[in-house]
Amino acid sequence: MSADENTPVGWEQARELAYRAGRAAPAGVERIPLAEGDGRTLAEPLRALTALPAFPTSSIDGWAVRGDGPWRPVGRVLAGGTPPPLAADGTCVEIATGAMVPEGAAALIRVEESATGADGLVTGTPRSAPEWRLPGEEAALGEELVPAGTPVDPAVIGVAATCGHEFLAVRPQPRAAVLVFGDELLTAGPPGAGRVRDSLGPQVPSWLRRCGATVTSVAGPVKDTLDAHLDAIRAALDTADLVCTTGGTMHGPVDHLHPSLAELGAEYVVNTVGVRPGFPMLLARVPGPDGRPRFLAGLPGNPQSAVIALVSLVAPLLTGLAGRPFRAELPQVEVAAPIHGRGRDTHLALAALDPSGRIATPVGHVGSAMLRGLANAHGFAVIRPGTRAAAGDLVPFLPLPLLPGERA
Repeated sequence: MSADENTPVGWEQARELAYRAGRAAPAGVERIPLAEGDGRTLAEPLRALTALPAFPTSSIDGWAVRGDGPWRPVGRVLAGGTPPPLAADGTCVEIATGAMVPEGAAALIRVEESATGADGLVTGTPRSAPEWRLPGEEAALGEELVPAGTPVDPAVIGVAATCGHEFLAVRPQPRAAVLVFGDELLTAGPPGAGRVRDSLGPQVPSWLRRCGATVTSVAGPVKDTLDAHLDAIRAALDTADLVCTTGGTMHGPVDHLHPSLAELGAEYVVNTVGVRPGFPMLLARVPGPDGRPRFLAGLPGNPQSAVIALVSLVAPLLTGLAGRPFRAELPQVEVAAPIHGRGRDTHLALAALDPSGRIATPVGHVGSAMLRGLANAHGFAVIRPGTRAAAGDLVPFLPLPLLPGERA
């Protein structure tokens, strides 16, 4: 396993490397009922099983007519039926919206633009534009409706149902496990007597779910020994595509993550990223017993740094594993106050957006060990290496992961 901890990878490059690693990992296909598809990702293009519409369909309530008027009614066509042809000029049938237009009909007349005389004959003037949908107007048989890699939402489910699908071919949802390292951590009660309350074990699973993963397990605190680390990582890798560890990413006397990765034959995708806060973080590819690689993301122990590692490495990786497109270019926002740079590193500065979503105000309490600022922010203003931002400047903005349907 090669690694040079003294050469941090640039933040933007690290995001791209994480995404590529996930996208390159082999993935299967699941076929699931339409009702279970919301939030998943199409593994194959969604194609029309029939022309849409499958038959000429009335867009109005009114009359289907043949020949010149006035017209003699000879029946009624409702949605769901197959009407006989209109065989004779001067005849018409009453027709409902969504009903199949009978063969032989030359035009449709809206009910509100027609009249029925005492003799029972219908009069009216058809509009110049046809009042029905033609077969294949929306899609031809076999046409690609939605490409592979598209996130499934209610609209995708609706179009799949419209053309006859009962199942969707989707990418398997990435499975993630969380391991909390650190003998000094408490899992209940207030901190004290040299011990601190673990805040990452409770929050990391929720961030992972917002990034599209299914969380299979949360374990820890794991004892600060190499054997305990190895046992915990191996057990987590048995059920997960990705293991997120918290703490232990340095090279101190109780930091056993790097030796564990060496023992497991892992290969670094990214080892150390030039971003502040967030030092040090890593992403490694671990050989699986079935030949399919797994991944381990080492998150720093400081809470804000850990979340920055999540949005920098884990979110792009999961996007790749899910087979979704990666949008490296971020939206621009105007900063309401100056934000300093961090020298040769990228600075991710916690900020809150105004209701328009276009102006970002830096928040307070943003130390790498603090969470108060994170709880009041919508994401991070990105200050590139060697720069700073003055009030009024436009900078990229990285939103925090959101639940489906949420807006920053």
